[in-house]
Amino acid sequence: MAGVNYSDRRLHPRLDHGMPINVMADGYDFMSTTRNISCLGAYCHIGKYVPPFTKLNIKLRLPVKPNASRKVEVVCKGVVVRTEDDPAGGFNIAVFFNDIKPAQQHRIAEYINLFLPR
Repeated sequence: MAGVNYSDRRLHPRLDHGMPINVMADGYDFMSTTRNISCLGAYCHIGKYVPPFTKLNIKLRLPVKPNASRKVEVVCKGVVVRTEDDPAGGFNIAVFFNDIKPAQQHRIAEYINLFLPR
C-alpha cells in the first residue's frame, strides 16, 4: 500500500511506494525498487556499495495511474546523498535528482498526486 509521508520538513511530499528504478553508476547497472520517491529524489536498495557523491543515471517507469499497465519513462541524473548498510544485506541509498527536466519532475509529481487525499 502506498502512503504519502508528510511527517518531515520536505517541501515536496514523498510517496512510500515501491516502483522499479534503474540506477547506473561507474559501469554498474542496478535494478531496484524504490522505498519512497518525491519529485526531487528517491530512496532505494542496491546490492553493491556506492559512496555518497557518486553521480548516477536514473530511469523510472511510472504507471499512468495506480495499477495501470501503461507506463511513462522518466530519465534523469542524480547523486547519492546517503548510503546506509542494510542489516538484511546490501545498501540503502538516498538519491537527489540533480539534473532533471521540469517535464520529468512534473511526471513524478503527477504520479504522487494520484495518492494524495482529495
